[in-house]
Amino acid sequence: MSQDKIISFENIRVACRSCSLNALCLPMGLSSEDVEKLESIIKRSRPLHRGEHLFSGGERFQSLFVVKTGSVKTYTPSSEGGEQVLGFHLPGEIVGLDAIDQDFHSCSARVLETSAICEIPFRRLEELAATLPSLQHQLYRLLSKEIVEESELLMLLGKRNAEERLASFLVSLSQRFGKRGLSTTDFHLSMSRHEIGNYLGLAVETVSRLFTRFQDERLLDVDRKHVQVLDMARLETLAGVAQNRASRRESN
Repeated sequence: MSQDKIISFENIRVACRSCSLNALCLPMGLSSEDVEKLESIIKRSRPLHRGEHLFSGGERFQSLFVVKTGSVKTYTPSSEGGEQVLGFHLPGEIVGLDAIDQDFHSCSARVLETSAICEIPFRRLEELAATLPSLQHQLYRLLSKEIVEESELLMLLGKRNAEERLASFLVSLSQRFGKRGLSTTDFHLSMSRHEIGNYLGLAVETVSRLFTRFQDERLLDVDRKHVQVLDMARLETLAGVAQNRASRRESN
């Protein structure tokens, strides 16, 4: 097993205060004293490996899960008997927010690679948030972010062609990696071509063909799951990023 796939128990025990992801996760905006209170309710378990589940659809909702290292896929059964991919979650992102309303999980969450996960019992989090306004505000912010991401996915699937969908997906991953202090132009895809196609509403053959085309056009250099972005400006233009920025400026 390569070194970057090995996760030590010591790394999992890293407290919220010293975690490099605390600006993306629940501790953001909390005082040191409040972070200590949050730490006291967080469970850190053994590393999980590819294929293991955080939860399955229909299970009673008990905890939220924060990806510390690795990545997680959420999905539901499809009408054809397979699965419909709902999202890919990177370090610092919370999984399970959708279950708060009905008190059970409407989807499943499966680990895509060796990952470290922080488990936060939701009832204890609620009790703590009731006494910490800054934590309560952060929860609201995360719920709002979930709604925005769902809206963006609907727009992605409803209005864009195949090239624009894949370009948008890659630009989004690039931006998310950048927020974590990682390279925005050189990264590893933990998900398969089939999973990407499923998420974007495209056939796996279309996804593979587009990766080849993007490489031929010198937008990307692709070696299996390793992607190097060669021309971010063109990729963003294809994804409509510049147009979206202009629209936001006009609305402001």
